[in-house]
Amino acid sequence: MTSSPEPVARAFTVADFDFHLPPELIAQHPAPERSASRLLDGTGATPVDRIFRELPDLLKDGDLLVFNDTQVVKARLFGQKASGGQLEMLIERVLLPTESSDGTVHEVVAHLRVSKKPQVGGYLHMAGGLRGGGFDAVFIGRWPDEHGQLFRFRLHGPAGETPYELMARHGHVPLPPYITHSDEADNERRYQTVFARVPGAVAAPTAALHFDEAVLAALDARGVRRASVTLHVGAGTFAPMKAGRIEDHVMHHERYAIPPETLRSIADCRARGGRVVAVGTTTVRTLESWARSGETEGDTNIFITPGFAFQVVDLMVTNFHLPQSTLMMLVSAFAGFDPIRALYAHAIAQRYRFFSYGDAMLLSRNPDAAV
Repeated sequence: MTSSPEPVARAFTVADFDFHLPPELIAQHPAPERSASRLLDGTGATPVDRIFRELPDLLKDGDLLVFNDTQVVKARLFGQKASGGQLEMLIERVLLPTESSDGTVHEVVAHLRVSKKPQVGGYLHMAGGLRGGGFDAVFIGRWPDEHGQLFRFRLHGPAGETPYELMARHGHVPLPPYITHSDEADNERRYQTVFARVPGAVAAPTAALHFDEAVLAALDARGVRRASVTLHVGAGTFAPMKAGRIEDHVMHHERYAIPPETLRSIADCRARGGRVVAVGTTTVRTLESWARSGETEGDTNIFITPGFAFQVVDLMVTNFHLPQSTLMMLVSAFAGFDPIRALYAHAIAQRYRFFSYGDAMLLSRNPDAAV
């Protein structure tokens, strides 16, 4: 008696995750109401066009929705070099404060757009500089090491002001590069989830932008439980893949934390036969990082591509992602490469709105996607 051969994993290239997206489908503004966005139900054999407020009807009593409660900060700042040259800073991460003889030391790491990079010890005058009502930033070095792509700065602002307070007073909402026709005041309200709680992200967990109080109330009434994790979304989420081969891509790091009550909620959900529903790819990455490492907090650079064996997430709410992006690979790993291609083709044909301010879809984990 001969045994059946083991299935052979399909080999993918970056180009396999490309697709043509008409530029007019890139959403420049949010829907008039959060839950008025469209929802593509991809959990069945054929796609079903819905409105996002119908999501509670697609879930069951005992299911667990897990959100990312990170809060987007006004991390985009403008300033000048000592020589007068203009610059733009995007603060990626606020480091833990330290104490010195001069008081509390606040440091950040950031992306920098400037004609000539500063020398170590050089001052940047942000938002007019300390003397002009803003603050100064002293360049310390590259981060996380001397070859790192990010820049480390020590901030000097009014006494007692933290980096978060400086950003709130002088910064701007750091929208994705493909949003070019937006309103600053509207962005402050709508490029933030209704349950944002922990400041630190430079990009919103966009799948959660569709939830409003009415949808949350409907979920509660249906018996769907809720829990949260924190992953501070970094600017690397928008970075294009430069490597020609998937295996050569270097994934960016992001900070995450999972509270003990969320772990208990997941265990309880499993015990009662419910499903874990991740809201957004950031929540997926957080939960699956914990499943692999056992660590409930830290940095993750998990790179989920087809063949990945998911251990926690059963369903996913997600937006539509960039061609040839790591997130396209993640959803393809979750729902299957061919099903995702078909769903995206349907979404384009039906004129769904794409990317951060776009529409959403609901996916279920495909057990055959891991081979």
